[in-house]
Amino acid sequence: MDNVTTENLLKEIDHVAIAVKDIDQAVKYYDELFNAKVVHRERVESDGVEEALIKVAESYIQLLTPISETSPVAKYLEKKGEGLHHVGYRVNDCKLVLDKLKEAGYKVIDEHPRFGSRNTTVAFVHPKTAFGTLIELVQE
Repeated sequence: MDNVTTENLLKEIDHVAIAVKDIDQAVKYYDELFNAKVVHRERVESDGVEEALIKVAESYIQLLTPISETSPVAKYLEKKGEGLHHVGYRVNDCKLVLDKLKEAGYKVIDEHPRFGSRNTTVAFVHPKTAFGTLIELVQE
């Protein structure tokens, strides 16, 4: 990446996504053990998932469960089981960050930003070029 930019392009952690088989059971777990309540719940048909967001400070725990057998989360659960799926970072300009990554030769999943939950703009960076971590860029 070019070193001319002195501004940190990652603004804060938007969410930590956890893949679960039973989202209702996971929601109950966070509620009963931590008194942490769901502040947003949504089906994201384009990704084949249902999500439940639990607010923690200015970030979220995003519980994800597949609603289709072909969703990436269904494949993840089959291969790796429940657990940490990805980390979402807030950015001011998803397209700018995605373009910088592509120009620098990093592998991305989304060639162009797309609509995400909560009316956000998102793009995913491939874990093979991100030290084994699936990264989601999130622009509010």
